[in-house]
Amino acid sequence: MENRAFYPEKMPLPGGPYAHGVEIPEDAKITFTAGQIGMDFDGNVPDDFETQARNAWNNCLTILEHNRLRVSDVVKITHFITDPANIPAYNAVREEYLGENRPASTLLVVAGLAAPNLLVEVEMIAASTRKG
Repeated sequence: MENRAFYPEKMPLPGGPYAHGVEIPEDAKITFTAGQIGMDFDGNVPDDFETQARNAWNNCLTILEHNRLRVSDVVKITHFITDPANIPAYNAVREEYLGENRPASTLLVVAGLAAPNLLVEVEMIAASTRKG
């Protein structure tokens, strides 16, 4: 059995590329990422939001790939951004990475992250029953 996104009939459809819930099979390997900021692999934090968002996603996916998981295995994402004006740009980045996958999702606009130059942070939960 694979992860199964679901949408209860008594609820309106989600307002974006996410599911209301995702069921994980009993025998799935589950991996949690720590919150990943917009720092690139060389330790640099760019000034622009979109590049930071892509870096945060790449960091999360690198963690998942290390544990033999893919973006299609993501079942829950929590997104933190510091400026609501960046929501449209963030949604475009998110949709680019997710493709047709629709994990459960929470987007929070926060007053700040760990440092003033950080504009976005992303954390993920992924699950898979694939072996190897």
